[in-house]
Amino acid sequence: MSTAAETDDAYRHCEAVTRAQAANFFYGIRLLPRERRRAMCAVYAFARRVDDIGDGTLAREEKLRRLDGEALAIAALDAPTGADQVMVALADAQRRFPLPGDALRELIEGVRMDVAGTSYESFEELVVYCRRVAGGIGRLCLAIFGLRGDGGGAAHADAERLADELGVALQLTNILRDVREDAENGRVYLPGEDLRRFGVALRLGSPDGPLGDAEQLQRLCALVRFECGRARDWFDRGIALTGMLDRRSAACVLAMAGIYRRLLERIEQHPEEVARRRMSLPAREKAWVAARGMLGVGA
Repeated sequence: MSTAAETDDAYRHCEAVTRAQAANFFYGIRLLPRERRRAMCAVYAFARRVDDIGDGTLAREEKLRRLDGEALAIAALDAPTGADQVMVALADAQRRFPLPGDALRELIEGVRMDVAGTSYESFEELVVYCRRVAGGIGRLCLAIFGLRGDGGGAAHADAERLADELGVALQLTNILRDVREDAENGRVYLPGEDLRRFGVALRLGSPDGPLGDAEQLQRLCALVRFECGRARDWFDRGIALTGMLDRRSAACVLAMAGIYRRLLERIEQHPEEVARRRMSLPAREKAWVAARGMLGVGA
């Protein structure tokens, strides 16, 4: 068992990681009370570490070995080593909140799919991946938020479904935002059947961009708008989660989801940009969305 000082240091480390690397999420996380905020930062720091393994430059076998190590650490979460600050913080968060261990393991399995270079023929197959890497995070966040009122079994099951759907919406937005970056790294997340339907042929590993000509750009724009419509549907369903949360937890979700929803709108308005750069919102706009969330204005 870690000392109180070690635990506080571990949480400070996780909060620093979150503040530095989770520009979109931290706007919402900082609206939470201290104990929930720290737990959210612990979850994010773990997710960031696992994701960095998948996105890093290590050999495939070494990535898989490290993911195995993270899975073992999750299995031994009740006795973390003091040298691993992320696990010390996550273990303390687990003691304070009912973090679902299966959601942590699903995140690791989703990153294994990245390491394996899994591609997706259908949208349904892509949703499986999104549920693992983002829906599980939604359920972890829900465990930290808790439900307003009695939060009985049926209500909790509904809330978990909505948290999962909101996570999928955020991940679909990430995929659309990162089309160029992923193609440069040899990855395609857009479903194969959709690429063929719209006649899009992405060039993988090319520093000159994922498309060959103006006609391909027009086809990609049509595909991106189509996928944006799908992501909107997942947002529209998932945002109902806020009605089941207390005011500050709902504000956190409205801030995080609101930033991603506005980014999705920007992508839909300017789909040609995803072939050129990684799109984002300016800091002042993110702060404005977070303020609206604190006032209870919907995403």
